[in-house]
Amino acid sequence: MTVTTQGPSTTRGPDLPFTLCFHGVGVPTHEREPGEAGYWVGRDQLLEILDWVAQSPQVALSFDDGNRSDVDVVLPALVERGVLATFFPVVDRIGDAWSTSVSGLEELLAAGMDVGTHGLTHRPWAGLRGEEAREEILAPRHALEDLLGRRVDRAAAPLGRYDRHTLALLRSGGCAEVNVSDQRPARPGAWLQPRFSVRADDTAASLQARLLASTAPARRVRNAAASLVKRLR
Repeated sequence: MTVTTQGPSTTRGPDLPFTLCFHGVGVPTHEREPGEAGYWVGRDQLLEILDWVAQSPQVALSFDDGNRSDVDVVLPALVERGVLATFFPVVDRIGDAWSTSVSGLEELLAAGMDVGTHGLTHRPWAGLRGEEAREEILAPRHALEDLLGRRVDRAAAPLGRYDRHTLALLRSGGCAEVNVSDQRPARPGAWLQPRFSVRADDTAASLQARLLASTAPARRVRNAAASLVKRLR
């Protein structure tokens, strides 16, 4: 899986069958949800993983939630390595004491990163219907477009939870790509993009092992079946 790159990585391309999903970097001083700390990595961990990703064109990067560490810690490390990523902020948190600001998002875009939506309040999208679903899923995307003055056409499902109603709403709303946490290889160009969530105890070696394990035939069948259940329920 480890291949020397020819120049900077891109956020999506034909040689990127895996996507990693990070959350915060450092120590969460304001844990918003139970268990959130289990998905924050230390700065040294991040740098080690990014060094590996910089040499692995099959691996794309995304960062959820819009924590301040995205701009303070992650962005300089990405720029230094010539690696790009997509960032998915929770729209209702933008500008609060623990999250990135509009100017921070603009800084990400100016560096060549992409920005998508992670919903309004980080509520799981599975089970939402009607106006409640539109306010939580579609409205924040348009609000983000207004804040940034540009089109926002990627979305990431909070906590990786979605159902067929969620997907139908996103498709009818013109979303070009939906990112989920289905822990399986991605299909370049596919509308629904699975990701692997990075955990607090992960290293470059453990992630590489997890990605490789997901390609085993039995694992691929099991993961594909789990994703199908989500899409049909």
